[in-house]
Order: sequence, then structure tokens, then C-alpha cells
Amino acid sequence: MAFEELKERHAAVWSSGPYQGVTETITDIHARVIDRLQPRPGQRFLDLACGTGAVAEAAASAGADVVGVDIAPALIDQAKERAAARGLSIDYRVGDAEALELGDAEFDAVASTCGVMFTPDHAASARELARVTKPGGRIALACWTPESGLAKLFGVMRPFQPTPPPGVGSPFAWGDEQHVRELLGDDFDLEFESDDSVLGMESGEAVWDLFVREYGPTKTLYEGLEEGQKEELHRNFVELHEGSRVDGGLQFSRTYLLTLGTRR
Repeated sequence: MAFEELKERHAAVWSSGPYQGVTETITDIHARVIDRLQPRPGQRFLDLACGTGAVAEAAASAGADVVGVDIAPALIDQAKERAAARGLSIDYRVGDAEALELGDAEFDAVASTCGVMFTPDHAASARELARVTKPGGRIALACWTPESGLAKLFGVMRPFQPTPPPGVGSPFAWGDEQHVRELLGDDFDLEFESDDSVLGMESGEAVWDLFVREYGPTKTLYEGLEEGQKEELHRNFVELHEGSRVDGGLQFSRTYLLTLGTRR
């Protein structure tokens, strides 16, 4: 199933915000993915839906031969600038996770941190994961669960968005173990881990300021609304996060599923 027009919009949406400030709130997940894959010299490593390149940078620093792919040109540009500033050699490319311009069985390790989950055609992305991973190669996919704070955040935004086309998979289904088994179980021996990447910030307003400035889906949505809708979205967003207030600030739960797989 092709969603070319939708994916063009996704590329523009994810390019609209700098994202780096948001990705810095999930450094614990990046570290866990790297820990599970253990990149090393001589290993071919793919960071899929790489964003601004946090996982790719860590793998390259460990000596792996790294390719990073993302649908958003602006994020790839940022990733290239970051790699150059750090003296890291990473092959960054604009690309579609549902139709990768990469060879069969090319990679020893494939990572995706809250990225591949946003592709509209889950089955197509799963086929590509299987195709590019070598027999015996490993994958590590960190995806927000259907119960996570991020799912609730998207729930706040949903009433202001157009209805997605038929057949588009919910990104949060990648955080459901049974769904992932259906997608990948024929090609990978799978293991699962669950954890909570808690967002600690001083206020819901501070979270709003970060996301409306740097997170493409929130920024693009807000900028396209009329004034009354903007205020309603703002209010609902802040209220969601303020519901996690504890002494001294917020502790906003963001549960995720880590899928670990070995290619058969």
C-alpha cells in the first residue's frame, strides 16, 4: 500500500522543527539501544528514521560503519552538520523506510529510536527491516506504547488534525508486542523489554514551549490553526502534562517497548 502524498507531508512536518531539543529528552533510550546492539569496528550499522543522528553518532564513535536514513531533509542536514562538527564519518541519506535504497542483507545491526513507528505502512517497513538485515544480524527498535505519554499527547492533538487515509497504521501499534510479532515474527527471533523514559521538566508550559518550537508535528499543527483553536490546543497540552506534577516539577511518564530481534 502506497501513501506517497502522506509521506511527502510527513517529510515537511518533521522538517519544520529543529527537533534536537526534543531528542535530547530521550538520551536514556538512545543509550539503551546502543547498549543492546553493541556497535563495534567493522560492523555495518543502520540508524533508521535517524532524526538528527544521536544513535548514529554513538555507533560511529564506537567504530561502526554507519548509515543514517530519515524522510525529513532538514533533519538530515542537521545530522550532517553535527557529524562534521564532531569529526565523525556517517553516511546520511534522505530516504523512505518503506522503500530503502539499500542492499539486501547489508547491515549487521539496525536501530530505530521512536522513528520507524511513524511510517504509515507498517508491513512495508517490516519487510524492509528484514530485507536489509544480514542473517544473524540484530535489530533494536524503541517505540512508544499505546498507553504512553506520547500517545496521550497525540490524543490531545488528534481533534485538530484531518482524519488519516484508510489503512494508515497507528504509530503506537509498534509499541504493542503482539502487533510487532505479527510484523516481524516470521523473519526475526524476537525479545522484548519495556521501560519508562520519564520526562522531567518544571511545568507543562515549559514542555509546550519546547514542543511548539522544536517538535515538527506539534509546531506544524499549531501554526495551521485559527486563534481560538491555537489556545485550546495550548491549554489541553499544558493540562495533560500538569497532570503529572509532583513536588518540584513534572514527572511525565513515557513508556516504550524495546523490540530486539535476530535475523533468521
